[in-house]
Amino acid sequence: MKFRFLLFSLLVAFSTISCLDNMQKANANTAEASEGTESETNADSDFKYWTWITADASRTDESYTEEFKKYKENGLDAVLINTDTDPELLSRLTPLAKAEGLEVHAWIMAVNRPGDKVALKHPEWYQVSRNGESCFDHRPYVDYYQWLCPTREESRNHILSLVEGLAKVKDVETVHLDYIRFPDIFLPIGLLPKYNLEQTTEMPEYDFCYCDVCIAKFKEMHHKDPRDTDDPQIDMEWKQFRLNRIRDLVNDAYKIVHENNKELSAAVFPYPEMADHMVRQRWDKWDIDYVLPMIYNNFYNEELDWIGFATKQGVQDLEAKNTELHTGIYIPEMTPEDLTEAINQAKANGAKGVSFFDGGAFTKEKLEAVKAASEE
Repeated sequence: MKFRFLLFSLLVAFSTISCLDNMQKANANTAEASEGTESETNADSDFKYWTWITADASRTDESYTEEFKKYKENGLDAVLINTDTDPELLSRLTPLAKAEGLEVHAWIMAVNRPGDKVALKHPEWYQVSRNGESCFDHRPYVDYYQWLCPTREESRNHILSLVEGLAKVKDVETVHLDYIRFPDIFLPIGLLPKYNLEQTTEMPEYDFCYCDVCIAKFKEMHHKDPRDTDDPQIDMEWKQFRLNRIRDLVNDAYKIVHENNKELSAAVFPYPEMADHMVRQRWDKWDIDYVLPMIYNNFYNEELDWIGFATKQGVQDLEAKNTELHTGIYIPEMTPEDLTEAINQAKANGAKGVSFFDGGAFTKEKLEAVKAASEE
C-alpha cells in the first residue's frame, strides 16, 4: 500500500512538473511570437509615406492647413515642398505642416534652373552641347531645360548658395535635390513618341557639357579633348568626368546641409546603372542620407512589378552605404488598386518608404488606398 501511494505521488509530481514545463514553454513561445509581431509592427510603422508638392505664395495659410491635414489623416508622413528656392515662403509653410504632424523637406531644382533670375544674367554659366549650343538660348527637349554647368565655379557656387539658404530654414528635415544630373542623353522610352524621337545612340544636341571650363578641366586631367574623338560615348574617362562633377556637387551640398544640422535627400533616376546611362548620375556613389528614385513605370512602358525590380536593384546597390531608399511612384495614371500594388512592390523589395508624384494628383480614392496601406 505504501509503495502504491508513493508511486502515485511520484506520478502526480511528474505530471505537475511536465505541465508547468509545457506552460512555461507555451508562455515563452507566446512571448516570442508577441515580440515578433511587435517587431513587424514597428518595422511597418517605420515605413514612410511622402508626397511632392509645389507651393503657391498667393494661397492662404488656411488652405495649406487644410491640405496638410488631409495628407496626415490619410497616412502621409512628409511633404517635399517646391517653393522655387524661396526660404521665406518655406519658412511660412513649414510650421503649418508641422502643426499637422508632417515632416517638411525643401525641394530644389538644382542643376536645371528654369527662370533663375540670377543665373540668366550670366549666359556663360549654362551647359553647352556637343554641337556647340548653350542651354541659355538653345534648350533641349523643352523650354524649361535651362541647365547650369556643375564644373564652372560660379554656377556651382550659385547652386550651393541656394541649398544653404533652404538648409537654414528652421524645422526643415532635409534639402531635397531634384534635377541633380545632366540633361537626358536618353529619354525614357515611353516619352520618345511625345518628341517624335528615336534615340539609338548619343545624339550631339542632347550630349552635355562641352563648355570651355569643362573641356579645359578635362584636358588638364586627361591630356586630351573629347571633341576630337569620333565617338565620345565610348570615352569612359569623359563619361566618368561628368559623373564626378555631379557627385562632387552633391557631396559639397551634403557638407553644407549637415553643417546646418539638416540632412540631404534627392530625387534620382530609377537605379544607379540606369541613371548612369541616361543622365550621367551615379547616385550610389554619393554622400547622401535619402534617395527617392523616380520609378515611374509608365514612362518606361513597364508593368507594376517593375517598381519592385527597380526598387530591389537600388537597394542592393546601396548595401554598403548608410543611405535609405524610398521609392518614388507616379500616380496620375494609376487606379487605387494600382497604387496599392505599387506600394506593396516597394515594401516587398526593401524600400524604407514611398513618395507620390504629386499631391495634386490624389483623388479621394487614392488617398484611401494610401491610408489603408499605412494602417496595415
